[in-house]
Amino acid sequence: MILEIADFRIPAGQNAAFEEAIQRAINTIAVQAQGFKGWKVNRSVETPERYVLMIYWETLEDHTVGFRQGPLFPQWRAIIGPFFAAPPVVEHFTLVGKS
Repeated sequence: MILEIADFRIPAGQNAAFEEAIQRAINTIAVQAQGFKGWKVNRSVETPERYVLMIYWETLEDHTVGFRQGPLFPQWRAIIGPFFAAPPVVEHFTLVGKS
């Protein structure tokens, strides 16, 4: 399993609208993607305009090819893209241990 972490910055004062939009984008668009396994999103306490989205994918290619290069990605970006103060920083991780 692959963990995608996307670090978002949004304009000040847009928290409620962004939080609604990202949940809508996940629950209507991302859930349709092959290999999508689950998600969570957190808002920073110290920097309220910063969010970290974590999405679990079956494989790296499910995200980088199937989702990013497929028809769902433009729909995803249409919903959340207008809130980006800067392009998100996205990285992928594999599990090396847990408790």
